[in-house]
Amino acid sequence: MHERKNQTRPGAIGQLLPSAAGPAPVAGSIPEFITAQADGVTLAIKLQPRATKNEIGDPSGPELRIRVTAPPVESAANEALLRLLADTLDCSRGQVALIRGQSSRHKVVRIFGTTPAVILAKLGA
Repeated sequence: MHERKNQTRPGAIGQLLPSAAGPAPVAGSIPEFITAQADGVTLAIKLQPRATKNEIGDPSGPELRIRVTAPPVESAANEALLRLLADTLDCSRGQVALIRGQSSRHKVVRIFGTTPAVILAKLGA
């Protein structure tokens, strides 16, 4: 089989800009669900709507598990997710944006103006 290389096209989500945030982090120091970007951080999330309470769980492989009480109707679960992240990470709701996965349980969220170290500290990881 052919080995797939990490190639990204210009403007692709997940693309890292070289030396935009200083030296590259040591492999294994950042969990799989976090990706550093030039303008912030992206989080890979697996969302469970209609849970008994809003909570941020443990990473499940390459995704962070998050549960919200809102139903998956008319973007209620998405909005609950973004508000929960903004409250937990102590940032404004405007700094948190849903990039991918509007109608899926598997989502990518970008938090602008932060670093992976800050995210990990506030998540308690």
